Amino acid sequence: MAGLLEGKKAFITGSGRGIGRATALAMARHGADVVIHYRRDADQAEKTATEIRALGREALVVKAELESQDEINAAFDVIEQNWGALDIFVASAAASAFKPIEQLKDYNLDRTYQVVIHSTVFAAQRCLPLMAGRGGRIITMSSMGSTYTLPRYSVLGSAKAALESMTRYLASEFGPHGITVNALNPGVVDTESAKFYGGANNDQYQADVIAHTPLARLGTPEDVADVAVFLASDLSRFITGEVIKIDGGLTLLTGGFESF
Repeated sequence: MAGLLEGKKAFITGSGRGIGRATALAMARHGADVVIHYRRDADQAEKTATEIRALGREALVVKAELESQDEINAAFDVIEQNWGALDIFVASAAASAFKPIEQLKDYNLDRTYQVVIHSTVFAAQRCLPLMAGRGGRIITMSSMGSTYTLPRYSVLGSAKAALESMTRYLASEFGPHGITVNALNPGVVDTESAKFYGGANNDQYQADVIAHTPLARLGTPEDVADVAVFLASDLSRFITGEVIKIDGGLTLLTGGFESF
């Protein structure tokens, strides 16, 4: 039985680890060939690519600083030269400084907005001709900080809010080309990035999250990846411009955020 994404070509930023890696592997298991993107950890990116090839799918590996439009273009040049087309783009990479607002510097703001917003726009521009006539799918990765205020999360939270807005604009403008654009909004997912945010109090932070989550556990990268597969597949063909929560019900109980 063919997978949901059989024969599709996917490019996932930040796919050497965390949610991006889980998404790359899930899409490969469903039949997609995948471009793995990394910024620094070439070994981890190659490990992910090796796992994808073991599934019988093609994997390309590209290195790019997403703050640089030239490097984004270079990554897409690799896709164009090797495949000449693209079906799925997932903007999973992010960068931020978890600081109170009064401690933020110019470069904290610049880097976060460059990686989250600018790179998504420039990537979408390159996606348009590569997805022509293929019913393309663009998926952006938001977070609950786009809606709820979390301690030390102002830069990334505001960037993710802007990303959700950009997702709607992209959906409106790219729809006539047959391309859907949707956002995923995970809650607290058990990744290294989440542990870094939790810091020295991570164990208590995670316990508080679980206590205020109706499904009584943290999310996993695979929880998010499976929804990304759905949005990338033909099953979601009439869904566009939406933000889909994947949080086990955490944001139903907002009072719990006061203790995070």
